[in-house]
Amino acid sequence: MEKQGAALLSVFSNTALVLFKLIAGSIMGSVSVISEAIHSGIDLLASLVAYFSIKQARKPADSDHPFGHGKFENVSGAFEAILIFLAAAMIIYEAVKKIIKGGEVEKIEAGLLVMLISAVVNLFISSKLFKIAKKTDSVALEADALHLFTDVFTSFGVFLGLVAIKLTHVYIIDPIIAIIVALMIIKASVDLTKKALCDLVDKSLPQSEIEIIENIIRKYSQVTSFHKLRTRKSGDRREIDVHIRMENSTTLIDAHNLCNQIENDIKSALPNSYITIHIEPEEEE
Repeated sequence: MEKQGAALLSVFSNTALVLFKLIAGSIMGSVSVISEAIHSGIDLLASLVAYFSIKQARKPADSDHPFGHGKFENVSGAFEAILIFLAAAMIIYEAVKKIIKGGEVEKIEAGLLVMLISAVVNLFISSKLFKIAKKTDSVALEADALHLFTDVFTSFGVFLGLVAIKLTHVYIIDPIIAIIVALMIIKASVDLTKKALCDLVDKSLPQSEIEIIENIIRKYSQVTSFHKLRTRKSGDRREIDVHIRMENSTTLIDAHNLCNQIENDIKSALPNSYITIHIEPEEEE
């Protein structure tokens, strides 16, 4: 419920910012402010996607999804990255049009106020989302937080650009800033795509987490060796599969209890882990 509440907070904040930026950008005739409105609009759509994907990912496993619904969060992250890229393309198109046609920016003070408010609000919301995303290991929420954190820099960049326009009356600064904003958005899109696809194609857990798993298994003297360690991520769920070898004299009860101890240790170190342990006799090749 904490993840859903955070995603919903992002939806409300983005809705308000889109309206403020659109109104200010239209009044001013500023492509950089309108580009920020488009950016926030994409963030709003991304927040909605994150909210519903988190809600879907919380559903328990069923006959159609025996491993749960965690990958809905990863699909959400990939979809959000595509949306961000499209937003950047739209901004660049509008900025180039303004460079060619020219035009002035009016009522700069309104834009300055809106951009400053936007930067402060997004800094607060993104910090909160990052904290909850780290706590709950949510890919979708982390993607949403990254969007908003990018907005902090782009909003502040537009703010500085408007200050420069007010002081110099060089209006071409406006579309140039919009293009810079778009390039920053594209960089965020590429990073998000990489992260989302890693889990969708079942990339192994980070090496640091694999070492934690290996060290836990090695600390038990009853385990003579282990192999076929496989790991992957599905949403916030870690899936771990390993074969361990024990002495032939080990009883079924002792082997079962040892597996429970290993599983509990791994879950303590790496929360939300689902572990499958296959036991083999030492002499088996």
